Amino acid sequence: MSEPKQLLLNLFEMGAPGHITHGMWRQEGNQRQRYADLSYWTELAQLLEHGGFDAVFLADVLGGYDVHTGSLAPALRMGLQIPQVDPSVLVPAMAVVTDHLGFGLTASTTYEPPFSFARRISSLDLLTRGRVAWNVVTSYLPGAARNFGLADQIDHDTRYAIAEEFLQVTYALWEGSWDDDAVLADAEAGVYTRPDGVRPIDHVGQHFRVAGPHLVEPTPQRTPLLYQATASSAGIALAGRHAEVVFTGGPNPGVVRRTAEGARAAAEREGRRREDVRFVVQAAIITGRNDDQVAEKLARYRATTDPQGKFVHMSVPFDAPSHPVDRTVREALLAEGRDDLVAAGGLPMDITVGQLATGIDEAWQQHFFVAGTPDVVADEVERWLDEEGIDGINLRQYHSTETARDFVELVAPELRRRGRLREEYEPGQTLRERTTGGGPRLPDTHPAARYRSGR
Repeated sequence: MSEPKQLLLNLFEMGAPGHITHGMWRQEGNQRQRYADLSYWTELAQLLEHGGFDAVFLADVLGGYDVHTGSLAPALRMGLQIPQVDPSVLVPAMAVVTDHLGFGLTASTTYEPPFSFARRISSLDLLTRGRVAWNVVTSYLPGAARNFGLADQIDHDTRYAIAEEFLQVTYALWEGSWDDDAVLADAEAGVYTRPDGVRPIDHVGQHFRVAGPHLVEPTPQRTPLLYQATASSAGIALAGRHAEVVFTGGPNPGVVRRTAEGARAAAEREGRRREDVRFVVQAAIITGRNDDQVAEKLARYRATTDPQGKFVHMSVPFDAPSHPVDRTVREALLAEGRDDLVAAGGLPMDITVGQLATGIDEAWQQHFFVAGTPDVVADEVERWLDEEGIDGINLRQYHSTETARDFVELVAPELRRRGRLREEYEPGQTLRERTTGGGPRLPDTHPAARYRSGR
């Protein structure tokens, strides 16, 4: 009899007062306002490691959510991902108080030079002894483009072409610029690094020119564990070539299954194994010691939800909450004088505003959402693993740190009893080893391997 599949377990976080549960920072006892206090992050990291989490998965954006109503004001009012801090600065603080917890950093390939990014991620991987993952994104907010000197967002497929070359540059720096034995630290001979063990990469491409060499010596993983957040066709193709873990989602099980099948097929076409790509979804879990506690938390969380937040976060380009729920999207747009949006046809015109709201109800989604006692939650997590075919979750938070603490104290023990969560960490294991079951570095079938010295 085969062993039950174990859960890859991350906490979904962001260095901001409001991430994806809009308005809930107002709850009594919620710690979201401490996002700018390092002690919040060190306490959280210790809690997660105590609960056996694989990593804290840190989101990031490079612009504000200003599409809804054409203004940044709603996002500012509700603290929706603004103000925020750079997620990479949080990692050293959390790393120094933990030994095993991993750190998933979201970083865009669209605007930052690959050389400076490669240096920063290598520094973190070196200092944390191989506990870093990179969530590869291409950025989607128009405000991000304006912040980097562009009039508007680069089109979707071009962003993915830039990402492909960005990855090639970072692979050359991480995998090929230094030999494993280049650093001698030989005091007697007076040689710290063998000059013939370090080489430039001399990359000249369509989007980047990078001479090298890399400035950081080889790290435990060389290339960080590679995540990618996607569900688009271009993203699935990119994930098939590069990703080790795909963070995806959708309004129903079929979307997630199609994304998984598409990425696995793309991996096969690239000479990789289907099982080289794993899948993680955002999951919402509300639990308590009994049904009354679950009901109380569910009611409390719902009561503090900002009803406008989901429209701001999803960049719905009109003031949907101001319209009657039975008005069609077309009628609402025409009432606001947005004939241009009607003509563009990018929105579902014939559904009602109420149906639109239900379709983007992020906090109370029916799929990968469960509210119940620990045994009920564990049953559903097992179903997700066995029937939905996912490998893990990014746990969303309704209350910091109540959500994480409830999982650690109530759900984790039940999952361990069922063999779905590790009993303990393996000392010295890198994040890649723990996630993939392989070695600390990318396998030879990965496209990064062709950049290794001597190839």
